[in-house]
Amino acid sequence: MTREVNNHSGVLKLSAVLADALRQRDAYTRLHSDRVMALANGIGLALGLSSDELRVLEIGASLHDIGKIVMPDTVLMKPSRLDDEETSVMQQHPSVGGDLIAAYEHPQSALVSRVIRHHHEWFDGSGYPDKLAGEDIPLLARIVTVVDNYDAMAVRRVYQGARPHAEIMQIMEMESGTKLDPDLFPCFTRVIEKPEYAGFKAVGELQ
Repeated sequence: MTREVNNHSGVLKLSAVLADALRQRDAYTRLHSDRVMALANGIGLALGLSSDELRVLEIGASLHDIGKIVMPDTVLMKPSRLDDEETSVMQQHPSVGGDLIAAYEHPQSALVSRVIRHHHEWFDGSGYPDKLAGEDIPLLARIVTVVDNYDAMAVRRVYQGARPHAEIMQIMEMESGTKLDPDLFPCFTRVIEKPEYAGFKAVGELQ
């Protein structure tokens, strides 16, 4: 038991170090990752995931964008929409981040790596980097995908405004079965309406 606690503590410390390093370059990504972690944990609890699964989900959600740490500033900090070439570069961040965590010697690193690598896979197989579809996408990655999509629309960016909560939910409902796991969206709708997540729902509406 002590070894398990120490292992978990060690990977959380690594997560904090990497997250802080990313925050030094891009404060938005760090805050976004914090929100994704909290909401993903809420879904995990609602689904009745095991404590081990929740640990992997917590770390994977916290570090889902860690691959952006190696993205060039011209791409990561661009104050407008990315062009096709820049988009291609940015789309490398899930695989880069997954490889980064996979190289860390920890019992759960392979599982965390899969969450990071596959959080931009779409349910219909049109995502990246591996074009996985349906249940071939790890469940924990599918959870992060749902929350990541919500938060990306809920927060104002330099190149786009924040959408109202109701509009985001309509978009996500339409994307269920294409981008998003249709079985997870109903769970997300219940979680985001809980009082403890009111602040997350309000992010977009208050920007």
